[in-house]
Amino acid sequence: MPEISRFFGITVQMYYSDHEPPHFHVRYSGQKALIAIETLALLRGGLSPRALGLVTEWAALHRAELIEDWNLARAEAQLKPIAPLE
Repeated sequence: MPEISRFFGITVQMYYSDHEPPHFHVRYSGQKALIAIETLALLRGGLSPRALGLVTEWAALHRAELIEDWNLARAEAQLKPIAPLE
């Protein structure tokens, strides 16, 4: 699963040819979650409130890039790295 960003110990990834709705995968300190790109809703798994807040803030800033990577992943093309939250 390609990594598209990493910040504060949080890893953001996408699978190639993944299922709808458009989403990304997050791993942090043994926790895993799927986050919807459009709504930023937690689809599955769980993150600590602080980690979820950081991921939501990052995703809101990079929603267009996430959609672009989602479309690339569906086409099984190389994903583009997305800047971390600073």
